[in-house]
Amino acid sequence: MQSIRQGDVILLPVQLVEGQKIPHLTLAEGEVTGHKHRITEGEAELLEKDSTLYLRVFSDSALLAHEEHKAISIPQGDWMVKIQREYQPEGWRYVAD
Repeated sequence: MQSIRQGDVILLPVQLVEGQKIPHLTLAEGEVTGHKHRITEGEAELLEKDSTLYLRVFSDSALLAHEEHKAISIPQGDWMVKIQREYQPEGWRYVAD
């Protein structure tokens, strides 16, 4: 499987990961707009381990939605959730969505 990107969120395929279950399906929340990258369809859960979020999709796919981006289908499997960063002369910063 290949990585999947929606705005500033990138999902990286990983082997099965165990962690503490998170009681929601919001992968990231916009700092300025409050818009959310969240799973809106399909069976999935979020886990946290060592301050990293992981998405586990149980159904054949799950829908990742955001108010400013096209919804995308996430295939069944385990995914590490990362916020992309970019380098500027002042240093590294997280990509704003």
